[in-house]
Amino acid sequence: MHPDLATVKELQAVDREIASLTSKIEIIPAEIKKIEDQLNEFLHAHEERKSRLAANQKERRDLEGEVQLIRAKISKHRDQLYEVKSNDAYRAMLHEIEGEETKIRGIEDRILEKMVEAEQIEKLVREAAARLEGEKQRVAAEKSALQTEQKDDEAERRAAEERRAVLAAALSNSTLRLYEKARQSRGTAVVEVIDASCGGCHVMLRPQFYNEVRASDALMTCESCGRILFYVSPSVGEDLGESTRVAM
Repeated sequence: MHPDLATVKELQAVDREIASLTSKIEIIPAEIKKIEDQLNEFLHAHEERKSRLAANQKERRDLEGEVQLIRAKISKHRDQLYEVKSNDAYRAMLHEIEGEETKIRGIEDRILEKMVEAEQIEKLVREAAARLEGEKQRVAAEKSALQTEQKDDEAERRAAEERRAVLAAALSNSTLRLYEKARQSRGTAVVEVIDASCGGCHVMLRPQFYNEVRASDALMTCESCGRILFYVSPSVGEDLGESTRVAM
């Protein structure tokens, strides 16, 4: 076996670990924003209901004030009934009083509707107020857990990057260039030969080349995709109890 082969296999494992940690780290800010948005939506809904309740109360006060004005008007008209000089004028005044009383009944119906609506909103406001502190604590705890996870992942990634630097330094320049080229173009740089085929592109190796991969101590690359190849003898596979192996 080529002396660099074990190292590039380990380097690939470390690169995958770094990539996995980077993916986890990169999504954490979005997860934090998501739970912050949940709290903001809860607070917005709570404030919106409180505003609706305040508007409802103002509308009721305005309607009640309107009723008072109409009642004062009716009272004035009743006093004027004693001053009219003709039956027609008397009937006209009574008709106007009846119209004002009809207005009052309509306004009182609207006040009742506002009261029912207010009861419903007040219930929602009380429920939200009771949940508010718990929601804040939940969000704070989840953010803290995510931030701790991010710090741990970043520390783990730094350690992996340090291991990578050591492994890369242990490789010959030619091997490192070969590895980096395959990794950047193919993603997976080192693959096992399985059933005489490249474990990366699955192209069947030429018989002579396949035999060279099996027997040579040189670092061999797939003629089709350029990945670095390694071969595990069947006896080793049997000892491991594996009939097939997945490319690293």
